[in-house]
Amino acid sequence: MEPGLNSLLQWGIENSDAGRNPDQPAREPRGLTADVLRSLMGGPSDADLMREAMAIIGSSDPEVTHDAKMTAFDNLEQLVENIDNANNMEPLGLWTPLLAQLESHSADLRRMAAWCIGTAVQNNIKAQERLLALNGIDRLVQVSLDDADKSVRRKAVYALSSGIRNYQPAMNEAVKRLPKDIVGPDQVSAADMDVIDAIMGKLRERE
Repeated sequence: MEPGLNSLLQWGIENSDAGRNPDQPAREPRGLTADVLRSLMGGPSDADLMREAMAIIGSSDPEVTHDAKMTAFDNLEQLVENIDNANNMEPLGLWTPLLAQLESHSADLRRMAAWCIGTAVQNNIKAQERLLALNGIDRLVQVSLDDADKSVRRKAVYALSSGIRNYQPAMNEAVKRLPKDIVGPDQVSAADMDVIDAIMGKLRERE
């Protein structure tokens, strides 16, 4: 059965009198997700929209304008605010092309790439694991320290901050890569928000 139809059937059962147990307290009806509704109505799913956005962002077609790529990046960033969409980036194969945009010739695209990464990994250990596995922490450290554009560096700091919080393996990798005058000589706990805030503050202050 199609996922959308299965979700619709489940919704119908849950919200029908026959689907309710009279011995259990009444529950607030659960709505259909926007993705399911779009699928049922023949519209593109979030997964389709994410793939389309990345195809535009990574296109080498001269007819694809810079503005079109920026719009696609803005759409992608909004989509990955949803944790399910962020977790879907791996099976959709979007992490590698997204990280590649950190090396774009366009500062705007590098900045948007860092922004999308930061949004996708925020409070999301599955995405944090993927970022680390793809050497993303090292790449974000490099951009935070070395990018020629200040706005790109600041977004990379945001992404790095999101990638290491409450995820010790990523924190350990960042500590290895960052200068000692920023992180200090000791190990840093990924749960110590005050220390992480101080480290990120030092990174942002670098010229």
